Amino acid sequence: MKYSKKYYLCRAILIKTTMKSAKIISIAKSDKVGLYSIWFENDSESEFRKFIQKFKDNAELNKDYQTILQALDRIIVNGAFERNFRYEGKMKDNVVALSIDSKKLRLYCLRISDQVLIAGNGGVKNTRTYNESEELSGYVMDLQKFDELLKQAQEDGSIVIEQNVITGIEEKTFLL
Repeated sequence: MKYSKKYYLCRAILIKTTMKSAKIISIAKSDKVGLYSIWFENDSESEFRKFIQKFKDNAELNKDYQTILQALDRIIVNGAFERNFRYEGKMKDNVVALSIDSKKLRLYCLRISDQVLIAGNGGVKNTRTYNESEELSGYVMDLQKFDELLKQAQEDGSIVIEQNVITGIEEKTFLL
């Protein structure tokens, strides 16, 4: 089947308008870990900051929220070791949730290594799996796509991950 130039132009416009552009920003750094987050172009704050803002004044979830922040503090001091996380995505990606005792609040991240962690967003888990929640599934799918793009950027050399530092993030924009 042969399509017209008009079809391809309309398709390109549709794809471009449905894609989101994002950057990686640095949040915290220690000798052991670089903590980063994703910032979507048209948003006023990073995904991790949105998580903080969403739950900082929630009395019902305050214990879980504080536990997540304390776990992140320990990670920054000691490292982003596998034991601190629960794998949530697919076998081929780096999507994890911070492992805390609570069954309610989740913070989803990309654990790139013991020294690099990209904090995403999260929410209340009211379903058996994140797939059953439109909100949580959206956060995980964004991280899965971002993980794929991050691997491609490493392969093409536009970003480099060495120890606890991601270089090239100032210039790099990712299209999700």
